[in-house]
Amino acid sequence: MDRNPSPPSSEAEEEEGDAVGNTVYSKHWLFSILSRLIEVISPEKTDPTVSPEETQTELDEEMENDICKVWDMSMDEDVALFLQEFNAPDIFMGVFAKSKCPRLTEICVGILGNMACFQDICMSISKDENLGQVLLQRLCDSDSPTLLETSRLLLTCLSQPEVANVWVERIRENPSVYDCVCFIMSSSTNVELLVKVGEVVDKLFDLDEELMLNWIKNGTCRSVGPSVDDSPEELPDFKIVPCILEAAKQVRSDNPEGLDVYMHILQLLTTVDEGIQAIDMPLIGSLIRILQYMEGCGKRAVDNSKESEQEDTGGADINEEDFHLKILKDICCELLSNMLQELTKENTLEGLHQGHLNEQTCSCAFQNLLPLYFASVESFLEVLREADQTLADNLEKCFPSLKVHA
Repeated sequence: MDRNPSPPSSEAEEEEGDAVGNTVYSKHWLFSILSRLIEVISPEKTDPTVSPEETQTELDEEMENDICKVWDMSMDEDVALFLQEFNAPDIFMGVFAKSKCPRLTEICVGILGNMACFQDICMSISKDENLGQVLLQRLCDSDSPTLLETSRLLLTCLSQPEVANVWVERIRENPSVYDCVCFIMSSSTNVELLVKVGEVVDKLFDLDEELMLNWIKNGTCRSVGPSVDDSPEELPDFKIVPCILEAAKQVRSDNPEGLDVYMHILQLLTTVDEGIQAIDMPLIGSLIRILQYMEGCGKRAVDNSKESEQEDTGGADINEEDFHLKILKDICCELLSNMLQELTKENTLEGLHQGHLNEQTCSCAFQNLLPLYFASVESFLEVLREADQTLADNLEKCFPSLKVHA
């Protein structure tokens, strides 16, 4: 392949049996690179005067070029099998544990990702519990290229039917994966990374509905996650739907295919009631904000009409604008009334906690829904009494018609 550069020539290549499988690559050269890799992460073994703390954070140009050649070569099955035979995954484990060089970590994860494309090697990597845990920890890395290669590796493994369940179970038992994935989706501006993480989430949800349900309900478990400095900070109380929507917003203009991935994730969420409810609450908040905006538009329209009476112009445009706003308002009110009627106490508590529901937003909703959607408002108020009695009482005072029918 054009992308696979030939390794430097050496006398060892002339020796019979030095070629890796049916390739032109030298076993001796590859083995020398693995040996040098060990020296990079454990310099104290070759030079006792070097302390472990002095491990380099940057690769020298020659080493980076050579290890990148190995990365390219690992797309060849014979090379991948050779690396597996000489315990390259164990060497990479040492890199993940000791290296302070993001570029080296990225390359080693990338090589493993190439190796995992071959079924037998993928099974070996997947069944190594220690390696599996270490790879999942890479999702908490602060380096975007490393996160991209880690996501690619996970997607490769999840796409292999023989080992997919191993990874699903491992991820289910590791709460930090949820936190790290949400963190990436909610904060990253790297579109390529967002698309690949989205593909991982899409595959996970497609493979295991129980995991999807757990992630929908998640948010209480705090675990190890990315931090901006050495002092660990508690991560935000992530919710999966807002994180998915934020990622979708980031990718929508730059990568339409990536947006399709996130739309499919949302479609999978709607296959379970919990997913529908998780999507509904942010939507309720959005509908109320639209109604609040239209109230502001209405006030401005009144002011404009007073001015137009004096100038005797512009009345037709205002009336046309009012007509379209009324249609939008009617649609919002009908949808909002249907959604409020379906809320449970748990949904309502969640809406209060997230800030979608409060006295101001509920007052706006009631103002627009009454009296046409009285039954829906009354039903919601009964649920609200169970979630927040004080708020329900305050709303009844503002809307006496509700108290009469209580």
